[in-house]
Amino acid sequence: MAETKLMALREAINLAMSEEMRKDENVFLMGEDVGVYGGDFGTSVGMLAEFGEKRVRDTPISEAAIAGAAVGAAITGLRPIIDLTFMDFITIALDAIVNNGAKNNYMFGGGLITPVTYRVASGSGIGSAAQHSQSLEAWLTHIPGIKVVAPGTANEAKGLLKSSIRDNNIVIFMEPKALYGKKEEVNQDPDFYIPLGKGDIKREGTDVTIVSYGRMLERVIQAADEVAAEGISVEVVDPRTLIPLDKEMIFNSVKKTGRLILVNDAYKTGGFIGEIASMVVESDAFDYLDAPIIRLASEDVPVPYARVLEQAMLPTVEKIKAAIYKSVNKG
Repeated sequence: MAETKLMALREAINLAMSEEMRKDENVFLMGEDVGVYGGDFGTSVGMLAEFGEKRVRDTPISEAAIAGAAVGAAITGLRPIIDLTFMDFITIALDAIVNNGAKNNYMFGGGLITPVTYRVASGSGIGSAAQHSQSLEAWLTHIPGIKVVAPGTANEAKGLLKSSIRDNNIVIFMEPKALYGKKEEVNQDPDFYIPLGKGDIKREGTDVTIVSYGRMLERVIQAADEVAAEGISVEVVDPRTLIPLDKEMIFNSVKKTGRLILVNDAYKTGGFIGEIASMVVESDAFDYLDAPIIRLASEDVPVPYARVLEQAMLPTVEKIKAAIYKSVNKG
């Protein structure tokens, strides 16, 4: 058994970056407040002291410049980890990411790799209001050449971040900001990795499949545990990475249960869970469905600053339970 330690999500991210930087001198961290301050969410505390200012680099407040510099550094042989802080700020960096970094491997026949990991604090739940609370993964999954990773636990954040840093492509690493302080046992083995593209069954079940990731995962598991007392068996599927997506795991679960609910905290219209629904409809798993697919997501409104309104727009445990009852005809 590997040694584990109780760690918060932010600490697991720090450990993953530190282990990879100790192993590979080409890996470095760059972003706003990553050095002296230790990261806006405390994810790089102590790293400046260990690695020095050449490898833990504070930058000006210019996401476009940071993202472009990262692409340039990557094509010269380095492996940048970029802390863009809030996911909302990726809008300013999209040109370098989408039109440059994501295209290099293809345009140069694999001869010009661009290994950049862009870390983004995603989602709502901490009162950060409309400009600092969005989950924009659907924009990024739309672009070939970008991998999108969405861990929901501290241990998986560590294993998936290490794989992201080692990947030769642009990787968007989503960190659910509402869970930064949540603690769990984290694998301490420096060789612990979770491969990108491999999902996980968080809970076995037979009556209905729920696919969820990131922050919503814990709410889905809680809802599944609560309805289990009523004799409803829920299978919880965590993709862990959205691109590449473990489609077969989802299809096989749907074939097993005959029902599918999809849950995330991004806006519903145009959200990535709609893409998962389409994949199931276009596959042979569709023939196994005994009920319509249900999508649960955030309301299509800017995220409110008021906590009570913010919570009202999100999928809650009670909303997830209501969807379960509807799917299995017990509502």
